[in-house]
Amino acid sequence: MKLNKNFLIHNSGKDAILVSTGKADFSGVVRGNKTFGAVLELLGSSAAGITEEEVIAAMKERFDAPSGAIERDVNKAIKELRKIGAIDD
Repeated sequence: MKLNKNFLIHNSGKDAILVSTGKADFSGVVRGNKTFGAVLELLGSSAAGITEEEVIAAMKERFDAPSGAIERDVNKAIKELRKIGAIDD
């Protein structure tokens, strides 16, 4: 999976913002925390695509948090991104 090309990412340091372009079916802005921004970054930087398991593994290396919390946060983020069409499988 990877980030749909009709969405743009902006990280402001504390917040991550996902903006839809005029070509996206979803119209709006999604705002999230640093964790959400890291998920977006991983999805957006992978030209060939990345699995959910690879995202979770990368997040575990990056953040010092309980494994279950990371898995839950990544699952939730990906589920919400799929709802708005921001992920290409």
